[in-house]
Amino acid sequence: MIPFSIAGLQMPVAATGENLPAMRHRLDLLMARYPWVQMALFSELAPFGPLPRFAQPLPGPAEAAFQEMAAKHGIWLIPGSLYEQAADGAIYNTAPVIDPAGRVVARYRKMFPFRPYEEGIAGGTSFCVFDVPGVGRFGLSICYDIWFPETTRTLTALGAEVLLHPVLTGTSDRDIELSIARATAAQFQCYVFDINGIGAGGLGRSCIVDPSGQVLHQAGGQEEMIPLEIDLAQVRRQRETGLRGLGQVLKSFRDRSADFPVYDRAAGADAYLHTLGPLRMPARGSRDGFGTAHKRGALEEPPTHAPERSGPSA
Repeated sequence: MIPFSIAGLQMPVAATGENLPAMRHRLDLLMARYPWVQMALFSELAPFGPLPRFAQPLPGPAEAAFQEMAAKHGIWLIPGSLYEQAADGAIYNTAPVIDPAGRVVARYRKMFPFRPYEEGIAGGTSFCVFDVPGVGRFGLSICYDIWFPETTRTLTALGAEVLLHPVLTGTSDRDIELSIARATAAQFQCYVFDINGIGAGGLGRSCIVDPSGQVLHQAGGQEEMIPLEIDLAQVRRQRETGLRGLGQVLKSFRDRSADFPVYDRAAGADAYLHTLGPLRMPARGSRDGFGTAHKRGALEEPPTHAPERSGPSA
């Protein structure tokens, strides 16, 4: 057994002011009640809410406050994410990773901003994995990233055994997102910590899923601390022997006989995608997508084959 304890914090997030004092208070309370916790994870954009006008420099005072919190309690801390004001003027949705000594060991910039709603936010281009000594390897993605399985595919190919996934979802697609979290855990044989906020930070319903796709905990819509001990030996066993002794999906992908030309932008395999309209906010009364017949003129018609016949022709 390789035990490790992680707590998700589902808490109210205000949109027009900093939430650092509230986060500090809840972290203090968490550690007073559950001193065995080794890592804490907050929701996406928990520190300053969902408005880019509160973007912060990194490193900066907010990150320093989180470093102090991590060192005080001797825990790994992922304080959700915050809008980062980069030196070149770009704004990113960025999550710091802070170790128990209070050192920033990584920063992850969300690869897939939730466009067109997260308009004006730049996408990151680097993956984030980090090691907890003596325990295992962790990967980090943010909210909409999980809708693109290539992100988790890369993190697990880099050895991630636990996916830390802060989200800010206050929309009607939360049920779908929870299904994706379960499928992700089973597809990539990893734990998934999918932690949402409430208030301006989302509608809650955080979940934690084990490597077989089983939900270990499903929160409701209220404030909640979710401390849970996981066993990374379960990840390693299942990756070797398969889910319930069945599919060994990571090894099957490693030993694949097919490559995927859709990932080669010059190959033309994604021609259909270029027939779709621009990525933009839906307009009131929009008729986008109706009557276009998939704009087939931009594509070659797929070949049609007559059915083969056996025996003499008529």
